[in-house]
Amino acid sequence: MKLIGGTFLVLFFLVTSSVNAQTTPKYSNEFLSIGVGARALGMSNAMTSVVDDVTAAYWNPAALTDIEHRYQFSFQHAAYFQGVANYDYLGAAMAIDSDSHLGLALIRLGIDDIPDTRLLFDDQGRIDYSLIDFFSTSDVALIISYARGVSLIGGENFVQGGGLTFGVNFKVVRRSIGPFAKAWGFGLDASAKYQVDAWNFGIMIRDITTTFNSWTIDKDQLRNSFSQTNNEIPNNSLELTLPKMIVGASRSFNLYTDIDVLVSTDITFSFDGRRNVLIPNRIASVDPSFGFEFDYQDKFFLRMGMGNFQRVKDFTTGDVSTESTFWTFQPNMGMGIQLDEFKIDYALTDIGNVAESPYSHVFSISYSLEPLAAIYAKNKRRIRKKNQENDK
Repeated sequence: MKLIGGTFLVLFFLVTSSVNAQTTPKYSNEFLSIGVGARALGMSNAMTSVVDDVTAAYWNPAALTDIEHRYQFSFQHAAYFQGVANYDYLGAAMAIDSDSHLGLALIRLGIDDIPDTRLLFDDQGRIDYSLIDFFSTSDVALIISYARGVSLIGGENFVQGGGLTFGVNFKVVRRSIGPFAKAWGFGLDASAKYQVDAWNFGIMIRDITTTFNSWTIDKDQLRNSFSQTNNEIPNNSLELTLPKMIVGASRSFNLYTDIDVLVSTDITFSFDGRRNVLIPNRIASVDPSFGFEFDYQDKFFLRMGMGNFQRVKDFTTGDVSTESTFWTFQPNMGMGIQLDEFKIDYALTDIGNVAESPYSHVFSISYSLEPLAAIYAKNKRRIRKKNQENDK
């Protein structure tokens, strides 16, 4: 009954969100959709059922229980749009006991040193470049995560690498556009992960209760410029971010002795109106992604993925009377290496420049402390090998 009640509650939130989609803007808090960790980006973000490290605080907090160390830290820096925008991530996770973990994630997307030319002219009407000031625009999020395994479904095998785990995120969002506008926001995510034999399944519902940003506009900063251009100064407002549901499944296959391949897929359902994705719909748009990871002895990794399916207008035909379109997708690739307590990952995104933004090189590094004892750790590789042998 508890599962039925919980499922009904989730469906209620999602249906309510689709009804409100007509009056709620798309792409709110979109900086939280970029993703963290070069491993994930190399697999086109197909991570809901795969993630097993500190980045789970972002992808699926329920998977924090898969971490096999008492403490784990991660850092990532990436430059987008040819270095115009900087994207940084810092994460930490800690084991509380045998079946529960805490996680923290700090994310910032910022564009710095934007010239403010409102005072470019001096009192005599002459250009004076020394009067130019600079400001930054930034989006920052702090995510606090908690995960716990339960004995409801397969939970008796939780310590041995199976069973069901639940996770929750509490998010604090701070957004600013120089001195002109600032916003505070709060929201919740909920997730679950289920592992049985060699299969992993995950579900992540972002902004499950609808995340809000409360914007405050400094009208004194804007009054002169807006009056000169006959524009209306915006008012303080409340920006809403509707729920988004991601479901995923993955399985690992043994190719040869110490070589395995992990196959993963995620399907994202967005409820903020019709989007340009593989299956667009007014109620729920569907956007799939696929990822593959080859590993040798869990030390060397090669990754690839594809996602971001879109229908794009063809401007090369020269015939303006017809609107020709074609499908595109974004391929990614990456690699990684495990060096004792350190793990270094690299991803190359937007190969072939199929998207509007230039490709980006993304690096991330993680550091682990105090391996958990066998009674606490799931020993995922050992269980995976055993399940593969049983399948044979």
